[in-house]
Amino acid sequence: MRFGLGLAALGWLMALAASAAGDDRLSSTIAKSQGAIGQSLPDLALTGADGGTIALERFRGKPLLLSLVYTGCADVCPLVIENLAAADKVAEATFGTDSFNILTVGFDTKRDTPERMRSFARQHHAGGENWLFAAADATTIDRLASAVGFDFVASAGGFDHPAQVTVVDKEGRVYSQIYGGSFAAPAIVEPLKSLIYGGSRPVFSLAGLGDRIKLICTVYDPRTGRYYFDYSIILSAFIGASCLALAFHFLVRELRKSTRAGRV
Repeated sequence: MRFGLGLAALGWLMALAASAAGDDRLSSTIAKSQGAIGQSLPDLALTGADGGTIALERFRGKPLLLSLVYTGCADVCPLVIENLAAADKVAEATFGTDSFNILTVGFDTKRDTPERMRSFARQHHAGGENWLFAAADATTIDRLASAVGFDFVASAGGFDHPAQVTVVDKEGRVYSQIYGGSFAAPAIVEPLKSLIYGGSRPVFSLAGLGDRIKLICTVYDPRTGRYYFDYSIILSAFIGASCLALAFHFLVRELRKSTRAGRV
């Protein structure tokens, strides 16, 4: 089981941890979230920010980053979306815009209308060809939240909820969870890299071999905040393999010499 608890502290989780009841709630929330890993998303119909219907099954075939927010949130939700927007730019530059999708759904069914979701996306400089915002009715939200292990409870100020981005694989199964309002690009790009390059095609095919090389050699440079292809990894692997081959050849040759000398 993958446990994607980020180092970035989530204010709501910290507040919960400050009390015994909070400890129980925190444990329950994380257990629910982690328990969703491996579950398949149901075939639900959402309403897009443009008013059209979005079927979850349309995202099959590519990795999906799914986040649940509410537009009345003043701190955690905007922070998640803005950090996700920054990571999205890095992921697009690394894989291309057609390699993955992002879906953000408003869970406050009384207020998160398609119009408000559209305004929320615009306000936080999010959305695009591969990033859709959507609304839904209460039944649909409950089913979606249950499928991804997202826990939210109404409170005086709005809702108590975790800052969570769910990574979904190409088959529509929950792959991992990313927690925290603030996170660096690798928190998003690394699971995408595993899903895009990590085994969807046979390793002995040319395309599959290329994917495995990309998986190993696509690395993050914290100085630039970007990913790049590190040719030195291939070179080092080639040199190492060549040295092993030469050592094996030398060993076999010496063993043959020893065998011939013993016969004489």
